[in-house]
Amino acid sequence: MPSVSSSRSWTMPAADHRPRPEPFDYDTDPGRFRITSLAARRFGLAEDVHVDVADRFAKEQVDLALDVGCGQGKLLSLLQNLGVPAVGLDASPTMLKDAPGSRIFGDARALPFPPNTFGGAAAMYMLYHLEDPVQAVAECHRVLRPGGLFAACAPSRYDSPELRSVLPGYGVPSTFDSENAPEIIGSVFDEIEIDAWDGPYVHLPDSEALTLYLRGRRLSPTAADRASDAIDTPLTLTKRGAIIYARKPA
Repeated sequence: MPSVSSSRSWTMPAADHRPRPEPFDYDTDPGRFRITSLAARRFGLAEDVHVDVADRFAKEQVDLALDVGCGQGKLLSLLQNLGVPAVGLDASPTMLKDAPGSRIFGDARALPFPPNTFGGAAAMYMLYHLEDPVQAVAECHRVLRPGGLFAACAPSRYDSPELRSVLPGYGVPSTFDSENAPEIIGSVFDEIEIDAWDGPYVHLPDSEALTLYLRGRRLSPTAADRASDAIDTPLTLTKRGAIIYARKPA
Protein backbone atom coordinates (compact mmCIF):
# COMPACT_ATOMS: atom_id res chain seq x y z
CA MET A 1 0.00 0.00 0.00
CA PRO A 2 1.21 3.55 -0.57
CA SER A 3 2.90 5.14 2.39
CA VAL A 4 1.53 8.34 3.84
CA SER A 5 2.56 10.74 6.55
CA SER A 6 2.82 9.24 10.01
CA SER A 7 0.83 12.15 11.46
CA ARG A 8 -2.27 9.88 11.71
CA SER A 9 -4.81 12.45 10.63
CA TRP A 10 -7.60 10.00 11.49
CA THR A 11 -6.75 9.77 15.22
CA MET A 12 -9.70 10.39 17.50
CA PRO A 13 -9.84 10.61 21.29
CA ALA A 14 -9.36 7.08 22.63
CA ALA A 15 -12.32 5.37 24.18
CA ASP A 16 -12.02 4.86 27.90
CA HIS A 17 -11.34 1.14 27.71
CA ARG A 18 -8.40 -1.02 28.70
CA PRO A 19 -6.50 -2.28 25.63
CA ARG A 20 -7.57 -5.80 24.83
CA PRO A 21 -5.96 -8.57 22.79
CA GLU A 22 -7.70 -9.84 19.69
CA PRO A 23 -9.03 -13.41 19.94
CA PHE A 24 -6.63 -16.12 18.78
CA ASP A 25 -9.17 -18.28 16.94
CA TYR A 26 -7.15 -19.86 14.13
CA ASP A 27 -7.53 -23.38 15.54
CA THR A 28 -11.01 -23.04 17.04
CA ASP A 29 -12.54 -21.20 14.04
CA PRO A 30 -10.24 -21.61 11.01
CA GLY A 31 -13.13 -20.78 8.69
CA ARG A 32 -13.14 -17.20 9.96
CA PHE A 33 -9.56 -16.66 8.79
CA ARG A 34 -10.34 -18.27 5.42
CA ILE A 35 -13.22 -15.83 4.99
CA THR A 36 -10.92 -12.91 5.84
CA SER A 37 -8.35 -14.06 3.27
CA LEU A 38 -11.02 -14.62 0.62
CA ALA A 39 -12.51 -11.16 1.13
CA ALA A 40 -9.06 -9.56 0.87
CA ARG A 41 -8.34 -11.36 -2.42
CA ARG A 42 -11.71 -10.57 -3.95
CA PHE A 43 -12.27 -7.02 -2.84
CA GLY A 44 -8.86 -5.53 -2.06
CA LEU A 45 -7.74 -2.66 -4.29
CA ALA A 46 -4.03 -2.88 -3.39
CA GLU A 47 -1.45 -5.45 -2.36
CA ASP A 48 -1.20 -6.07 1.35
CA VAL A 49 1.83 -4.78 3.24
CA HIS A 50 3.53 -8.19 3.23
CA VAL A 51 4.82 -7.20 -0.22
CA ASP A 52 6.40 -4.01 1.15
CA VAL A 53 8.14 -5.85 3.99
CA ALA A 54 9.43 -8.62 1.73
CA ASP A 55 10.79 -6.04 -0.72
CA ARG A 56 12.45 -4.13 2.13
CA PHE A 57 14.14 -7.27 3.46
CA ALA A 58 15.36 -8.15 -0.04
CA LYS A 59 16.62 -4.61 -0.68
CA GLU A 60 18.57 -4.69 2.57
CA GLN A 61 20.02 -8.10 1.61
CA VAL A 62 18.76 -9.85 4.73
CA ASP A 63 20.53 -13.20 4.68
CA LEU A 64 18.18 -15.00 7.10
CA ALA A 65 14.73 -13.78 8.17
CA LEU A 66 12.34 -14.86 10.89
CA ASP A 67 8.58 -14.54 10.37
CA VAL A 68 6.95 -14.59 13.81
CA GLY A 69 3.28 -15.50 13.56
CA CYS A 70 3.79 -16.66 9.98
CA GLY A 71 0.30 -18.10 9.60
CA GLN A 72 -0.09 -19.85 6.27
CA GLY A 73 3.12 -18.31 5.02
CA LYS A 74 2.23 -15.26 2.95
CA LEU A 75 5.45 -13.44 3.86
CA LEU A 76 7.48 -16.67 3.71
CA SER A 77 6.36 -17.24 0.12
CA LEU A 78 7.22 -13.70 -0.92
CA LEU A 79 10.66 -13.92 0.70
CA GLN A 80 11.27 -17.28 -0.94
CA ASN A 81 10.45 -15.80 -4.36
CA LEU A 82 12.90 -12.96 -3.70
CA GLY A 83 15.69 -15.32 -2.68
CA VAL A 84 15.64 -14.38 1.03
CA PRO A 85 16.09 -17.46 3.28
CA ALA A 86 13.46 -17.46 6.01
CA VAL A 87 12.07 -19.44 8.92
CA GLY A 88 8.44 -19.24 10.03
CA LEU A 89 7.11 -19.63 13.57
CA ASP A 90 3.51 -19.82 14.68
CA ALA A 91 1.47 -20.93 17.69
CA SER A 92 -1.35 -22.31 15.52
CA PRO A 93 -0.89 -25.85 14.18
CA THR A 94 -3.81 -25.26 11.80
CA MET A 95 -2.09 -22.31 10.14
CA LEU A 96 1.41 -23.75 10.32
CA LYS A 97 0.62 -26.93 8.40
CA ASP A 98 -0.06 -24.90 5.24
CA ALA A 99 3.02 -22.67 5.46
CA PRO A 100 5.82 -23.28 2.94
CA GLY A 101 9.48 -23.98 3.65
CA SER A 102 11.13 -24.03 7.05
CA ARG A 103 8.68 -23.54 9.90
CA ILE A 104 8.39 -24.34 13.56
CA PHE A 105 5.67 -24.38 16.21
CA GLY A 106 6.48 -21.92 18.97
CA ASP A 107 5.62 -19.00 21.22
CA ALA A 108 6.51 -15.46 20.14
CA ARG A 109 7.21 -14.63 23.79
CA ALA A 110 9.92 -17.29 24.07
CA LEU A 111 11.57 -17.74 20.68
CA PRO A 112 13.51 -21.03 20.40
CA PHE A 113 16.59 -19.43 18.85
CA PRO A 114 19.88 -18.17 20.27
CA PRO A 115 20.72 -14.47 20.34
CA ASN A 116 22.04 -12.75 17.22
CA THR A 117 20.66 -15.35 14.78
CA PHE A 118 18.70 -13.39 12.17
CA GLY A 119 19.33 -10.45 9.88
CA GLY A 120 15.62 -9.59 9.83
CA ALA A 121 12.51 -10.41 11.85
CA ALA A 122 8.86 -9.68 11.14
CA ALA A 123 5.65 -9.83 13.19
CA MET A 124 2.84 -9.15 10.75
CA TYR A 125 -0.72 -8.74 12.04
CA MET A 126 -0.08 -10.83 15.14
CA LEU A 127 1.14 -8.79 18.10
CA TYR A 128 -2.43 -7.72 18.89
CA HIS A 129 -3.16 -11.30 19.98
CA LEU A 130 -0.85 -10.90 22.98
CA GLU A 131 -1.73 -9.47 26.36
CA ASP A 132 1.75 -7.93 26.54
CA PRO A 133 3.27 -7.55 23.04
CA VAL A 134 6.45 -6.00 24.49
CA GLN A 135 7.57 -9.53 25.43
CA ALA A 136 7.49 -10.65 21.80
CA VAL A 137 9.14 -7.46 20.53
CA ALA A 138 11.94 -7.94 23.07
CA GLU A 139 12.39 -11.53 21.89
CA CYS A 140 12.70 -10.38 18.28
CA HIS A 141 15.30 -7.84 19.39
CA ARG A 142 17.21 -10.61 21.17
CA VAL A 143 17.41 -12.94 18.16
CA LEU A 144 18.32 -10.18 15.70
CA ARG A 145 21.97 -9.66 14.91
CA PRO A 146 23.41 -6.17 15.45
CA GLY A 147 22.15 -3.98 12.62
CA GLY A 148 19.21 -6.33 12.01
CA LEU A 149 15.84 -5.01 10.81
CA PHE A 150 12.51 -5.61 12.57
CA ALA A 151 9.09 -5.04 10.97
CA ALA A 152 5.64 -5.23 12.53
CA CYS A 153 2.25 -4.07 11.34
CA ALA A 154 -1.27 -3.59 12.64
CA PRO A 155 -4.49 -1.91 11.60
CA SER A 156 -5.73 1.26 13.19
CA ARG A 157 -8.40 1.11 15.88
CA TYR A 158 -10.23 3.45 13.46
CA ASP A 159 -9.95 1.17 10.42
CA SER A 160 -13.01 0.97 8.14
CA PRO A 161 -14.84 3.98 9.62
CA GLU A 162 -17.69 3.45 7.18
CA LEU A 163 -18.64 0.42 9.31
CA ARG A 164 -18.10 1.94 12.74
CA SER A 165 -21.79 1.52 13.63
CA VAL A 166 -21.65 -2.26 13.19
CA LEU A 167 -18.06 -3.32 13.95
CA PRO A 168 -17.70 -4.62 17.51
CA GLY A 169 -15.23 -2.59 19.52
CA TYR A 170 -14.67 0.09 16.88
CA GLY A 171 -12.30 2.73 18.28
CA VAL A 172 -11.36 0.66 21.33
CA PRO A 173 -7.57 0.22 21.66
CA SER A 174 -6.17 -3.24 21.16
CA THR A 175 -2.96 -4.31 22.87
CA PHE A 176 -1.18 -3.51 19.59
CA ASP A 177 -2.64 -1.19 16.96
CA SER A 178 -1.14 1.47 14.73
CA GLU A 179 -1.80 4.15 17.34
CA ASN A 180 0.15 2.51 20.18
CA ALA A 181 2.63 0.48 18.10
CA PRO A 182 5.35 3.16 17.91
CA GLU A 183 5.44 3.50 21.69
CA ILE A 184 5.46 -0.26 22.24
CA ILE A 185 8.24 -0.94 19.74
CA GLY A 186 10.10 2.19 20.83
CA SER A 187 10.24 0.78 24.37
CA VAL A 188 12.58 -1.94 23.02
CA PHE A 189 14.24 -0.44 19.93
CA ASP A 190 15.89 2.98 19.81
CA GLU A 191 15.46 3.60 16.08
CA ILE A 192 11.97 3.28 14.55
CA GLU A 193 10.33 4.27 11.27
CA ILE A 194 6.58 4.55 10.62
CA ASP A 195 5.03 3.73 7.24
CA ALA A 196 1.29 4.40 7.59
CA TRP A 197 -1.59 3.82 5.21
CA ASP A 198 -4.93 5.59 5.06
CA GLY A 199 -6.94 5.21 1.89
CA PRO A 200 -9.74 3.55 -0.12
CA TYR A 201 -8.26 0.06 -0.35
CA VAL A 202 -11.35 -2.23 -0.23
CA HIS A 203 -14.42 -2.05 -2.49
CA LEU A 204 -17.51 -4.11 -1.64
CA PRO A 205 -19.76 -4.26 -4.72
CA ASP A 206 -22.89 -5.68 -3.13
CA SER A 207 -24.51 -6.88 0.09
CA GLU A 208 -23.11 -10.38 -0.36
CA ALA A 209 -19.58 -8.96 -0.41
CA LEU A 210 -20.33 -6.85 2.66
CA THR A 211 -21.65 -9.90 4.53
CA LEU A 212 -18.48 -11.83 3.70
CA TYR A 213 -16.29 -8.98 4.88
CA LEU A 214 -18.19 -8.63 8.15
CA ARG A 215 -17.97 -12.37 8.83
CA GLY A 216 -14.19 -12.00 8.59
CA ARG A 217 -14.42 -9.19 11.14
CA ARG A 218 -15.99 -11.61 13.66
CA LEU A 219 -19.67 -10.79 13.24
CA SER A 220 -21.96 -13.80 13.52
CA PRO A 221 -23.79 -14.86 10.34
CA THR A 222 -27.02 -13.37 11.69
CA ALA A 223 -25.37 -10.07 12.70
CA ALA A 224 -23.52 -9.83 9.37
CA ASP A 225 -26.74 -10.39 7.41
CA ARG A 226 -28.59 -7.82 9.50
CA ALA A 227 -25.82 -5.23 9.08
CA SER A 228 -25.64 -5.83 5.34
CA ASP A 229 -29.37 -5.18 5.03
CA ALA A 230 -28.94 -1.85 6.82
CA ILE A 231 -25.91 -0.53 4.90
CA ASP A 232 -26.02 0.63 1.30
CA THR A 233 -23.74 -0.99 -1.26
CA PRO A 234 -21.58 -0.65 -3.27
CA LEU A 235 -19.28 0.59 -0.52
CA THR A 236 -15.61 1.57 -0.54
CA LEU A 237 -13.82 1.18 2.79
CA THR A 238 -11.06 3.38 4.17
CA LYS A 239 -8.30 1.09 5.42
CA ARG A 240 -5.94 2.48 8.06
CA GLY A 241 -2.88 1.11 9.80
CA ALA A 242 0.91 1.16 9.78
CA ILE A 243 4.09 -0.82 9.37
CA ILE A 244 6.65 -0.04 12.04
CA TYR A 245 10.27 -0.72 11.16
CA ALA A 246 12.98 -0.77 13.81
CA ARG A 247 16.69 -1.53 13.80
CA LYS A 248 18.93 -3.14 16.36
CA PRO A 249 22.05 -1.02 16.88
CA ALA A 250 25.08 -2.27 14.98
